[in-house]
Amino acid sequence: MPSPIVIRLLLLLFLANGTPVMVKKLLGNRWSYPLDWHHKFLDGRPLFGRSKTIRGVALAIVSTTVGAALLGLGWRIGVLVGTLAMVGDLSSSFLKRRLGRLSSTPALGLDQIPESLFPLLGCVGPLSLTVVDVAIGVAVFFVAELLVSRVLYAFDLRERPY
Repeated sequence: MPSPIVIRLLLLLFLANGTPVMVKKLLGNRWSYPLDWHHKFLDGRPLFGRSKTIRGVALAIVSTTVGAALLGLGWRIGVLVGTLAMVGDLSSSFLKRRLGRLSSTPALGLDQIPESLFPLLGCVGPLSLTVVDVAIGVAVFFVAELLVSRVLYAFDLRERPY
């Protein structure tokens, strides 16, 4: 069972990862521009792909900042969690592009682990998390993300389930 602090961090992780999806559903392509500015890597493929936008990353960080303050973790933890969740998500996208996968195509594990592991590791010092806390947090996020993805797909909030 996750500790109360890990549960709050998991809520922030879902907020960070869900915000871009919800904003895209609400705003469509308005004020949306790819984070990679359509640049290609040395292999000729996009750095991140069309679905990683400046709007999505910025609003994910803002939402976790507000969420962390509301959950009693402080805004600095929110900035840390939001930023590292987006770094994890962007790392996954970068690797998926190198593997030749298209934007928004699922990759089991690669889609869940970095975006939960990076922020949890970042909170080890500030929140005194243990290795067990991190492992439980990543495992719970992994399973829950798969379940939540199917629900979001069923309600037409996600293009594809994992």
